[in-house]
Amino acid sequence: MARKTANDDPLAPVTIAVGQEELLLDRAVQQVVAAARAADADTDVRDLTSDQLQPGTLAELTSPSLFAERKVVVVRGAQDLSADTIKDVKGYLGAPAEEITLVLLHAGAAKGKGLLDAARKAGAREVACPKMTKPADRLAFVRGEFRSLGRSATPEACQSLVDAIGSDLRELASACSQLTADVEGTIDEAVVGRYYTGRAEASSFTVADRAVEGRAAEALEALRWAMSTGVAPVLITSALAQGVRAIGKLASAPRGARPGDLARDLGMPPWKIDRVRQQMRGWTADGVATALLAVAEADAGVKGGGDDPEYALEKAVVAIARAARSRSR
Repeated sequence: MARKTANDDPLAPVTIAVGQEELLLDRAVQQVVAAARAADADTDVRDLTSDQLQPGTLAELTSPSLFAERKVVVVRGAQDLSADTIKDVKGYLGAPAEEITLVLLHAGAAKGKGLLDAARKAGAREVACPKMTKPADRLAFVRGEFRSLGRSATPEACQSLVDAIGSDLRELASACSQLTADVEGTIDEAVVGRYYTGRAEASSFTVADRAVEGRAAEALEALRWAMSTGVAPVLITSALAQGVRAIGKLASAPRGARPGDLARDLGMPPWKIDRVRQQMRGWTADGVATALLAVAEADAGVKGGGDDPEYALEKAVVAIARAARSRSR
């Protein structure tokens, strides 16, 4: 979810929403507008792009009204404002008008940093809306969505939803909302599987899970489905690598350590420790080394080193599944 500063009053004179995650930026705007309309149902909202805010426009929009109406002025892409308009905005920051809330959406990069610094110096309320590029961030987002909706979801369900949907936050938020509306009680992995059959089955992590569990036929079936639905081969090799490395990390960890301690030391959530413990039965150190070599060869194959990425992945999946049963041979 978007992170906020200590000044968390949506009706603060100035709010800056900083980052490039479109859903979070839109939510930052919606929160301000909702608060303003709760205070005054007739609040006037002006939503402008950077090219629409010309020199003098802000002064016109924020000038006193005969009707003393509340107003929200939203400026998107504030980093792209012209130099003259930035002067106008900086001047306004020093003496914001009453009953008016200015919301500046800024990408947060070096461009337009002077305006961002000026807003912060003036004490603007800040909402951080960073792009969520890491799977762990998206997982935390899903957990937060269910919490904000007042529902309980198991860690496995949250992970399955991220695996099934991918990186699009709008789709993740929509899926959380749909599950909350349609399902009673705790949302678990089975529920996610029922609702997202096909997408979940096509997940690169499903391929990896079946492979490290030694279930070659199921892994190959999941792989073919994934490829047919457009999952990028590099995502599959990445998932395979993560799965094998997790086996190796846990195998070399001290015996008898608690899941919480292992989670901290190995950089895995506690629920994943339990899953990997189940998956690692049958693995040996030589098996891990063999599987890692197979993943490296597949990675080279899908990145231009071979003629058939799907064949390279099939070879890797079979090799990993065999390595998963190395202890029993």
